[in-house]
Amino acid sequence: MNYERINSWNDFFLAIKEEDFSKSLHSFLDNEYKNNKCMPPRKDMFKAFSLTPLDKVKVVIIGQDPYIGDNQAMGLAFSVPNGEELPPSLVNIYKEIEREFSEPMDYTSGNLEYLARQGVLLLNTILTVRKGESMSHDIKEYQEFTKRVMELLDSKDTPMVFMLWGGYAKKFSVYVTNPKHKVVTAHHPSPLSANKGGWFGSNNFIQCNSFLVDNHLSPIRWCNKPLTKN
Repeated sequence: MNYERINSWNDFFLAIKEEDFSKSLHSFLDNEYKNNKCMPPRKDMFKAFSLTPLDKVKVVIIGQDPYIGDNQAMGLAFSVPNGEELPPSLVNIYKEIEREFSEPMDYTSGNLEYLARQGVLLLNTILTVRKGESMSHDIKEYQEFTKRVMELLDSKDTPMVFMLWGGYAKKFSVYVTNPKHKVVTAHHPSPLSANKGGWFGSNNFIQCNSFLVDNHLSPIRWCNKPLTKN
C-alpha cells in the first residue's frame, strides 16, 4: 500500500475496502452482529477514527479489545459512556494523571472523548467483541487491519507519541520505526499489573507532553476538569 497517498481515514478505508482481509472482516462482523450481542454498537466501532482525524493525531494509545459488559464499550479504548461506572483500569489512569499534574480528576465521567478531540487516537487493536467473551473477535483479519493502521501512522512525518501499556500493547512497538515518533511504555493500568509497580510513577503523560512541546506541538490537556482561574 502506498501510504504517502493516504491523507485521511476515509482515504484509508477506501484503499483497503476491496482487499480480501477487509471483505472477510466485514462478512465476519455481519454474521456476529446478526447472531450475537456484540460491543460496541456497530455504529460506534469506528468512533476513534471519526473523533480523531488522521491529520490531527498526536498521540496513539493502544488498547486490546472493547469492554464486554452492557453499555460500556463506546468505540474508544479505555473509555466508557457518561453515567457508566469507571472500570478499574480507567480509575488507575485517572489516579496517575492526578499524581503527575497535581490536579483532581472527575471520577463521575469515564468518557474520554475530550482526549480524542485533542488528537489522542484511542485505538483498540480489535474493534469489537461478543458480549461477555473477551478476545472473542481476535481474528487474523483484525490483526491485518491494525497492522495497516499502525504502518500508516508510522509513515506520517508529524511527530507522534505511541503510548504502549502492558505486554500486549508493547508488541506493537515493532511498527514504530520512524525516528520522528516516540514510544512511551508502562505496565498496564489494570489493578493486577499496576499494583505490582511500573504504572504509578511512570510519568508517561508528562513524557508525552514534553515530547510534543519539544516538537512545537501543543500538549494534551489530560485532566478532564476545566482549568480554574486564579
